[in-house]
Amino acid sequence: MKSSVVLKDRVLLLRELRHAGPLVVSVLVVVQLVISCVPALSALAMNNLVGRLLDEAPTAIAFAGLGAVILAGRLAQVWSAPVAYLAAQRVDAARRASLTERAVASEQIGVLEQPRTRELLRVARADPEFWAERTPGTGAAAQLDLIVRWIGVIAAAVVLASFAWWLAPLVIVPALVSRSIWRRQFMEHIEIERAGVLSGIEADHWRRLALDWTDGKESRTFGLQGWAVDRWREKLMLMLSPKWVAGVRGVLDQWQIAVVIGPPLIVAFGLIVRQADEPGGSVAAAAAVLGAGWAILNLLGFADALEIEGAIPGCRAYAELCTDVLPTAGAGAKPPVDRADEHKAPLVRFEGVSFSYSDGGPAVLDGLDLEIRPGELLAIVGLNGAGKSTLIKLLGGLYAPSAGRITVDGDDLRDSDPQGWRRRISIVFQDFARYHLSLLNNVTLGYGSVPTDRERAEMAAADSGLDRLVAELPQGWDTPLARARTGGVDLSGGQWQKVVLTRAMYAMRSGARLMVLDEPTAHLDVKSEFEVFHQLAQHKRHSGVVLISHRLSTVRLADRIVLLDRGRIEESGTHDELMRHDGAYAKLFTTQAERFNQGFDDRFDEGDVL
Repeated sequence: MKSSVVLKDRVLLLRELRHAGPLVVSVLVVVQLVISCVPALSALAMNNLVGRLLDEAPTAIAFAGLGAVILAGRLAQVWSAPVAYLAAQRVDAARRASLTERAVASEQIGVLEQPRTRELLRVARADPEFWAERTPGTGAAAQLDLIVRWIGVIAAAVVLASFAWWLAPLVIVPALVSRSIWRRQFMEHIEIERAGVLSGIEADHWRRLALDWTDGKESRTFGLQGWAVDRWREKLMLMLSPKWVAGVRGVLDQWQIAVVIGPPLIVAFGLIVRQADEPGGSVAAAAAVLGAGWAILNLLGFADALEIEGAIPGCRAYAELCTDVLPTAGAGAKPPVDRADEHKAPLVRFEGVSFSYSDGGPAVLDGLDLEIRPGELLAIVGLNGAGKSTLIKLLGGLYAPSAGRITVDGDDLRDSDPQGWRRRISIVFQDFARYHLSLLNNVTLGYGSVPTDRERAEMAAADSGLDRLVAELPQGWDTPLARARTGGVDLSGGQWQKVVLTRAMYAMRSGARLMVLDEPTAHLDVKSEFEVFHQLAQHKRHSGVVLISHRLSTVRLADRIVLLDRGRIEESGTHDELMRHDGAYAKLFTTQAERFNQGFDDRFDEGDVL
């Protein structure tokens, strides 16, 4: 690796220490400096003490000096771990907070869905997933410790050189070479570990399929436990076999370290001992040299390699996120605009809108022209892949059109305040969120910009028909909607759908003026579906309603029906107009009606409280 790249990586680590605070960093530097210099100071103190003992001179001061050095080293070691931990925790907390701020600062989610962005966030989030990964705080503290330890190496080298100039290079050079060998072997293990991450993920998938109580239901029902265990062993061996081979090779390669370190040290220490044994030789000097030489070997170990090298990928990922992927927190945010017409139903127009999820990818919407009018119940239908759900995401401002524009009361949506627009719109996505919170919170989070209003939630529940479920729950509105929570329950698909419909209706009663529903009755029976549609028709009086449904019987009473096909409007009109036209909509409706008459139930699922 080029030295410039190594230097850049180490600077990235050291810059993270600014989040630890100057006081903590200063204390850490002092503590590590004491620890690093103790070996050299101990060698000098020992030389002084042994010399006085041999000369039969007073030794009180020499003993006191040696004791002070040892005590200082011990106190520094006691302080080192907690101070380093505090510094690392502050750095890691700052990293996580910064990533969170940058992620939520992006008003659109397209960039967050990119595979590269997701991988960068995973690596940079200061939450290691395997043994070779380290947090930025751990890496920064280790890098600082390495720099300070070099001061200790220099001090020990000075001690050696003071007795014989050739001793310093004779000890330091083998120590550096051995460190390089250790580091190379260690980095090989890290690369093998990283290469096996995918196999580890797959192994964990098969393990959960065989053993977990959730995934294990199907494996036991279909007798797949043995098959899943075999897949688990196969992937586990793919992950572990290279590690075992590298581990054995690493043990066998330790002779290289012995060859590099052994002969020079034997020569150096042998010469010093021989010199001390000769007339005029100094035993004290020999003791000092032995101590300083051994200190250099310890100070130039490779234990820091894991902390430093394990943290560098996260720092690189974070730097790339900050410069190329995610904007600075708050950058580009549009100031909120207080407009009187925010309290009325908006007029929304799609004007020649085209959109694709990737550059050069297929167009999901292709020159779409559509008007969403106040006080109208607009139904959007079409086959899978027609672009219905994508249209909703663009309407919510989660993506920007690749071409064309979306206007709200004549203003381009891209120029509006995103939060202000989202207060005017209530969207229920097909893959809606199921919060592990109480029923009341699951409903009122639909309009979280205002304080929770239980009375308003009860009125919304009466609108959607959820009030009957509320009466059946053990704690009513306060029942947690997750069996993992104390006193919690699991809901069926149809019951959850009523919860999210209530969430949308609560938002409409709280200030939203455009309701957008993607497959809102997919889990409901025909009777419940009719009741929901009746309530939607009531809500359109004071707002606009956009309804997407695969059931054409749901939309037949809509004010206007739009048939979407390959990203464009194929047909538009009322149900009666489209049936008279005898086009694609009429054929789809007739097909579904025949299936219904044959007793086909197209609900996704139905059940009771578990």
